[in-house]
Amino acid sequence: MSGTALSQCGSDDTSPTDTIIARGTAYPAQFKRGKSGTLELETVVAERKAFLSKRKLTYRCKLRVDDAARSVTFYETLVEKGSGVSSSDGDMEPGFGFKKESYKVGGASREGTINERSALFGKDYDDSFEFGAVRRDVERAAAEAGYAFRVVLREKSL
Repeated sequence: MSGTALSQCGSDDTSPTDTIIARGTAYPAQFKRGKSGTLELETVVAERKAFLSKRKLTYRCKLRVDDAARSVTFYETLVEKGSGVSSSDGDMEPGFGFKKESYKVGGASREGTINERSALFGKDYDDSFEFGAVRRDVERAAAEAGYAFRVVLREKSL
C-alpha cells in the first residue's frame, strides 16, 4: 500500500466515504458498505492447512463516517481461528516454522507487523502483514477531507 494512497481526497466539501471505497486497490481487500451505514473490510492475512486441520488469521476493520459531525470512527481487530484435528499443543503443526509479531500500543491504536516463515512438507511459506497501514490511510483521507479521526477499542462504539 502506498503512503499517498488516498491523496485524491483533498477538498473540504468531499466526504471521505466515496474516496475510501474508490481506493479499494490500495487496501488488501475492498471496503464494502455494511449494515447501519458502516464501511467494512475483511481479509485473510495467513492460512495454514495440514492434514485435517486449518488455521486462519483474519484482519477486520469497520469505520463510520458521520458527515454531520465531520468525523470518522475506526475499529480494527486481528482474529485467529482454527479447526480440525491437531495435537495437544495448539502451536504444533507438521513442519518447521517461525512466527514473529511485534507491536506497540499507544492510546486506542496498535501498530506493528506480523511476519511468518515456515517450511511445511517441502514448501516454504513467507507471510508479512503490516496491520496499521489501512488505519493510517483512512486517517489520512479523513484529515484531507477536514474530518476528525478517532479509533475505538470496541466494535459497539461505532
